[in-house]
Amino acid sequence: MKKLQLFLFFILPFLAFSQINLKVLDENGAPVPSAKVTYNNQEYLTDNAGFIKIPLATTVQNITAEKESFKIFSKSIKTSPKTQNLNVLFVNMPKEGQIEEVVFQKKAKNKVTDLTSIEISAKEAQQVASLSGGIEGLLKTLPSVNSNSELSSQYMVRGGNFDENLIYINDIEIYRPYLIRNSLQEGLSIINPDMVSNINFSAGGFEPKYGDKMSSSLNIYYRQPTKFELSGEASLIGGRLSTGFASKNQRLSALFSARYRNTNLVLNTLNEDTDFNPQYQDFQSYINYNFNSKWAVSFLGYYSKNDFEVVPKQKEVDFGTLLQPIKLNIGYIGRENDQYRNVMGTATVTFKPSKKWKLTLDNFAYQNREKEYYTIASAYELQTFDSTGNPITSYDVGGQIDHARNDLFVKTYGTQFKTRFSPDINTDFEIGFKYEKENLQDLTNEYQLVDSIGYSSPRNFVNPGTLDASLLALKYNINGENHIEPTRMSAYAQYSKKFYLGENKMFVNAGARVAHWSFNDETIFSPRAQIAIKPNWDLDMLFKLSGGVYYQAPFYKEIKDLDGNFNPNIKSQKSIQIILANDFEFKLKERPFKLTTEAYYKKLSDLIPYFQDNVRIRYSGENNAKGYAYGLDARLFGEFVPGIDSWISASYARVFENINDLGNVPRPTDQRLRLALFYQDYMPRFPSMRVNLTLTYGNGLPNGAPIQLDEKGKPDYTFRYRYQTTLPSYKRVDIGLSKIFIDQKDNKVNGGFWGNFKELSLGVQIFNAFNINNTVANTSITDVNSGLIYPVPVRLTGRFFNVKLEFRL
Repeated sequence: MKKLQLFLFFILPFLAFSQINLKVLDENGAPVPSAKVTYNNQEYLTDNAGFIKIPLATTVQNITAEKESFKIFSKSIKTSPKTQNLNVLFVNMPKEGQIEEVVFQKKAKNKVTDLTSIEISAKEAQQVASLSGGIEGLLKTLPSVNSNSELSSQYMVRGGNFDENLIYINDIEIYRPYLIRNSLQEGLSIINPDMVSNINFSAGGFEPKYGDKMSSSLNIYYRQPTKFELSGEASLIGGRLSTGFASKNQRLSALFSARYRNTNLVLNTLNEDTDFNPQYQDFQSYINYNFNSKWAVSFLGYYSKNDFEVVPKQKEVDFGTLLQPIKLNIGYIGRENDQYRNVMGTATVTFKPSKKWKLTLDNFAYQNREKEYYTIASAYELQTFDSTGNPITSYDVGGQIDHARNDLFVKTYGTQFKTRFSPDINTDFEIGFKYEKENLQDLTNEYQLVDSIGYSSPRNFVNPGTLDASLLALKYNINGENHIEPTRMSAYAQYSKKFYLGENKMFVNAGARVAHWSFNDETIFSPRAQIAIKPNWDLDMLFKLSGGVYYQAPFYKEIKDLDGNFNPNIKSQKSIQIILANDFEFKLKERPFKLTTEAYYKKLSDLIPYFQDNVRIRYSGENNAKGYAYGLDARLFGEFVPGIDSWISASYARVFENINDLGNVPRPTDQRLRLALFYQDYMPRFPSMRVNLTLTYGNGLPNGAPIQLDEKGKPDYTFRYRYQTTLPSYKRVDIGLSKIFIDQKDNKVNGGFWGNFKELSLGVQIFNAFNINNTVANTSITDVNSGLIYPVPVRLTGRFFNVKLEFRL
């Protein structure tokens, strides 16, 4: 006996005619003629194409579809929308039973079961004007994502720091460099927008199959070319060349891409006399081979070489207030030379014995080699001015020596097995197991000497003229030699189900993951759940609730204390999360829009206090804090301009920590208010002229005193409570203008040399269009005469015009 399975979707709710467009297909997609349909006391038969048009009744009526050897189906049809498209699918069933209706069906190539996931357009990520990288640049316009540096591809999510975000490419977790302390040092993001097919981002409450971090999950899938292609771009700050091909039978496909980037011209917009030589390059490959419909293998390879060389000479910073302006003049001698080498390879075997089963085995290896070498001596003079603007004679002079010879070698390799069983289109069972072997070798030799009129700092303040008998001391001195080879194992299981509850659509995703790390001999258990309901209302509403227990599994940064040693007693940081969300879809002027709002709360425990300087996170090495975070996010997404997506984001978020029961104090990532806009437009008369704009406003992050050491060499957290400052608000506008000479729609060229091009465009990018002097951090300068500590701002880049040429063959 066969069974009738129905999937229903509604489109274009406001059309001129009121009717039901009904189509009946068999399990192979072939039309089913002469199927009897009963509606509004009338009987109809489908034509040879399995299709029929039925006038829509003025009242709610039942519609039934039947044919010999198929189960009768009956469903209530509302009077809105005016045009309703109903597709009936006949499938083989082993026994008679009530027909199951398809709900929440995903059309994406890679099935997504995470309810908290936001899908981001890969094409928009390529077009966005961003210094930090296309994918991350677009992420920073989402309400839950925060970043106060355009030079960094790192981001903070809902009060978390840069280390709390998961990144996957083809379901393989990706690691970032660890020693980078300055956003100027960052090179290319590992994610190549030209190779991307799907982008899914979750700001929290993600499903169990994603790993053990507390903030977010970004999952990228690379695409498979279907024929030969060649594309590239060239700009004032770098270039890219990509090529791909596929065999005639589509069994073999390969995609290769190489990139080069040099941000010297951008860094020259900084208000300082410095010689920069940043060179970043990488190469990626993605190769697939399908033996048959059941077996397939693939390989993902990555190599990057990032070098950052800088020779500072002189710097001048104006700060203070209108009533008390201050100028800092600094002279330098020395240089910095940093090197980052990353290599990754993943071999994947996929087996699909049937439509219901999918088994995947990934074998991966990652190696990271980093060197951070610098010795820079500086001398400074603080200068104040009188009411007439003339400089006042000052004795506020001093010097500083920064030195580091830091070497890091990280090697991780292992295997992971995943399987998914889908008994029907609405149900998924997933389990997975992962084994990793880690090798960490860390050599740290770093110190800082601060001098003010012959006195080292920090020091106890004494009145001028009084003999200071204290010993000369370095501000900090970190020495460590560490080598560990631990293993990490993890496993997860989850269940996803889509079904009807009455006439309401429901979705449930629940499961748990468990992980163990041999270095600290800790086992963590993380239950997680998601639930959604889409009421059978005239308004298109979706309500979602998600949450669970999330851990920040420690790794290199978390286990390293302030002395430079690895702490085997460190534990995972813990976050209990709950997120309540609503999606409201509607039409405005016949254009689709979606308003998403989310409220969340996080209870944090076993926290490791840290100091954030620029993009460097330096942990204290102790689980001696607790805290909480809460916030509200909103995003309006839709076609502000017909046919092109844009969005506006707004968020309010707070995060606090309580260190050693001293009371609550804002964490360094306390975001507060943030607004963002991503807007696309074109000229109606000249659609080949296009523009995209990103606008960001965010309250300044806390920038208090760094973690100080007491007489016993232990962290003294009272400084954080006594010395709290906030950076200025971050404001930035980036604009991308482009002229499309050739594309596959409106500007095709047939024949000749230009006929070989599928796309050709020339663009101008205006970074920091209003030339706003944003601040990424403060540097502390001590006045030995008064004992005052001046927070001197570290500025970001100014306005920069970039020209970019793109082509695709």
